[in-house]
Amino acid sequence: MITILKSNNWLVAKVIILISILIPLSILFYEFFILGKDSVVFLADYPAAIGFVIILYYCLLILLGLFSLIRQIKAIFSLKIENKKSELQHLQNQVSPHFFFNMLNNIYGLIDKDSEQAKNIILKLSDLMRYSIYDGEKSSVLLEEEVDFLQNYIELHKMRYRKEVDIQFNMKTEKEVKIPPLLLIILVENAFKHGVENLRENAYVHIQLTATKKKILFTIENNYDQKENQKEKGIGIKNLKRRLALIYPKKHNLNFTAESHTYKASLEIEL
Repeated sequence: MITILKSNNWLVAKVIILISILIPLSILFYEFFILGKDSVVFLADYPAAIGFVIILYYCLLILLGLFSLIRQIKAIFSLKIENKKSELQHLQNQVSPHFFFNMLNNIYGLIDKDSEQAKNIILKLSDLMRYSIYDGEKSSVLLEEEVDFLQNYIELHKMRYRKEVDIQFNMKTEKEVKIPPLLLIILVENAFKHGVENLRENAYVHIQLTATKKKILFTIENNYDQKENQKEKGIGIKNLKRRLALIYPKKHNLNFTAESHTYKASLEIEL
């Protein structure tokens, strides 16, 4: 579509250039070869006609300049859109390797301790990979699909732990709500990585998701060891912030709060 518009604009520009050249040449040809008069007499005899031709000539030059300017502006906007799409795809592709790199490190440590459990975890991980690879390439997915992915991730962690963890996932969502894939997993992963992983007992992760076709509110709270000094840092959070800035500029709010042994992340998105 953009290429066709550019071609049409350039075609019009060529026509205007041709006309702007032909008009003065036609005047000279008519003057010297048809009338046989010099320019002074010709201008004296046809002042109104020449004035009209001059005005038309400069109007065509102005139009040529405008078409050229419009073509350049469209090219700039097109380039910005393509760069934005390219950056979003790059960021989206980063989420999956980052997430699975951490998971594979955890499985590696489990193989010698409990090989059967490690096998079960690998099978569960393959389901997550399937979603990440095939649906992760899409620009948006149904919120229900993203929630299923998060719940599978949580189930995977439950299989790994040999301790009691209080995990709650409360939802109240409307149907047909869409969201970019792999957008919420970073917040869930951080809660487990910096919270549950470093606590021997009484670990918890509480998730609350409310969604309508106009707004999504996602909050996740976990306790953590203060020695861990959990902060909103790392490639995952940077990735998330950049994706939100590109997809929902000025339509999202991402906050992190840490009080005593409790850490909370809250994400609000206007759809």
